[in-house]
Amino acid sequence: MQITLDLPDELAQHFNSEHLAREILEALVAQAYQVEKITSAEVGRILGLPSRWAIDAFLKQHNADLHYDTADLERDRTTLRQLRQQQSPSTP
Repeated sequence: MQITLDLPDELAQHFNSEHLAREILEALVAQAYQVEKITSAEVGRILGLPSRWAIDAFLKQHNADLHYDTADLERDRTTLRQLRQQQSPSTP
């Protein structure tokens, strides 16, 4: 989708016109993530970021808190326990 936008000169003067479209896209993506309209995976796909680490770095740079709550932590802890059990040698 292409959108035409009129920016006041007072605002536009603070941006590099060569990178303005990307900066607007990044700001919109960061805001959409922050209000939970899109996921971190969608952030990566929209911006063409190469890895989860790059996505996390982008979100941190834009002060967008990662959506990770205690339920996520418990799921990760359960997964870790399961992986450890699978890797430990069986006792006879």
